[in-house]
Amino acid sequence: MTDLSIGYAAMLEQFHPTEAVAFSALAEQHGFSGVMAADHFQPWVPRQGQSSFVWNVLAAVGERTKGDFGPGVTAPTFRWHPAMVAQASATMAAMYPGRHWLGIGSGEALNEHIVGQYWPEPPERINRMFEAIDIINKLFTASLAGKDVKHRGEFYKLESTRLWTMPEVRPEILVATAGPVTAKRAGRQSDGLITVGAPLEKISGLFAKFGDGAREAGKDPSSMPKVLQLHLSWASTDEEALTNAMVEWPNGGMKFPKADIRSPFEFEQMAKMVRPEDFEGRMVISSDPDVHRAYIQRFADLGFDRIYLHNVGRNQAEWIDVFGRDVLPKLHR
Repeated sequence: MTDLSIGYAAMLEQFHPTEAVAFSALAEQHGFSGVMAADHFQPWVPRQGQSSFVWNVLAAVGERTKGDFGPGVTAPTFRWHPAMVAQASATMAAMYPGRHWLGIGSGEALNEHIVGQYWPEPPERINRMFEAIDIINKLFTASLAGKDVKHRGEFYKLESTRLWTMPEVRPEILVATAGPVTAKRAGRQSDGLITVGAPLEKISGLFAKFGDGAREAGKDPSSMPKVLQLHLSWASTDEEALTNAMVEWPNGGMKFPKADIRSPFEFEQMAKMVRPEDFEGRMVISSDPDVHRAYIQRFADLGFDRIYLHNVGRNQAEWIDVFGRDVLPKLHR
């Protein structure tokens, strides 16, 4: 593969942290380039069963692997003050130079409501996220220059301080978005874009808006990373692949916004309404590695630089072996 990286999405919602780290190391041995892990406080549904602390797991991944890694994504807006996320990211980048990136999103009630704050409508959540990015950028820039910085904004305050542990090069900040307005702001204020699998025409629209924002800020969008997380279900039979999707990742078949739902048990009730046809156009379910390869290649052709794959079943070792042998070597940019 040239100019295309295929990484492993370590699902901390499904696997004990020691398993997630072991699978990450196994994936690298089979040709996967890096690791993405989301900052969740709870799993989507109780069946998934886990939700470990992402920064601890990423540190262990850094020790066990050699590729890139990052939280894809964390929300520096409710559970976390942006300064704490900046410190965590800077420390990780100092420990593993050139390998760590910081993925940021606007948050979901499933994880963020636990601190008991008012859960606002999407526009406020997005505004909070971009103010948080502003603080993180200020901290990275000032700290590398050996200076203190302060901030007083609509949502956050930061007293005069700096990050005392910094890497030589600041981590890149990638913004998670699925909407055009946020994509344009991400182009202006961040280093790159993260999104999830969607119709190609929708993603093309995101790329266009992201590019508009980047150019407004005097940046070259072609040089900025575009990152994709792709959920899929592979197993040795089509029937098993479908069962894995229905049982392990029913949230992948829910065709409605999920950011306001607070409990895995609420998701569990909604999962009872998910039918096999609900996954169509949202997730490939097949026992044929070449079907998956063709689907992934469509996104590579669209212009993604890094694609992190999540197989929704528990059959991680078998899937890593098959994809490392039959899929990854055939993908190209």
